[in-house]
Amino acid sequence: MPFQRPLALAAASLAALSLIACGPAKPDKAFGDKVHAYLLANPEVLMEVSAKLQEKQAGQAAEKAKDVIGKYRQALERDPRDFVANPNGSITVVEFFDYRCGYCKLAAPQVVALIQQNPDVRFVFKDFVIFGHDSEVAARMVLGAKDQGKTIALHQRLMAEKSLDAAAVIRIAGEVGIDVAKAQAVATNATTTQHLADTHALAEALAIEGTPAFFVGDKMIAGADMEALKLAIDNVRAGRAKKV
Repeated sequence: MPFQRPLALAAASLAALSLIACGPAKPDKAFGDKVHAYLLANPEVLMEVSAKLQEKQAGQAAEKAKDVIGKYRQALERDPRDFVANPNGSITVVEFFDYRCGYCKLAAPQVVALIQQNPDVRFVFKDFVIFGHDSEVAARMVLGAKDQGKTIALHQRLMAEKSLDAAAVIRIAGEVGIDVAKAQAVATNATTTQHLADTHALAEALAIEGTPAFFVGDKMIAGADMEALKLAIDNVRAGRAKKV
């Protein structure tokens, strides 16, 4: 039952409070029965205890994430192999994504709009391949074509393609104006292979469990929660404004 864990936690908490005194703790079945009856009669206490527990766990997770992000910040934000939009922006946002991820595709138009409307946002793209061969083909094509100056256009088209496979990747690259042969030569080299492997290892170190995953400062936003992402960016701006 959903209340079993909160009930046990609440009972344990109330029992512990009753024993704040010198001397050994003694089992008291009558007291336990009273706690049990009280909590059944007052289920709002269970909700309060559960909420407090979740708040505490969220705080602990945030602190842990902050430490981990700090440890890997250079690789997260400043890997010269990554494609970066608005490279001179003062606020860095990092996205881990996969070209065949449905939620990444939903977020993509808003990501591009955010980049275009916020020149102060330095946006780092991390190709985190988790959906197989076709996803890897797409990631390699984009990384291989990075120096051709059409990455955003290629990114948009790949994200907009509902049935993305290897053939579609090559077709779309050609339609965008990519020199496909040149891009493929870079896409298949050892440097690109190592880049993808390093990104995957970084995602694991940061405990990323799915895509998309965004990072702003010391905060991670899991999933396509664009409102949370915009709020995190606004909070960075506001924090800097206070220091001026």
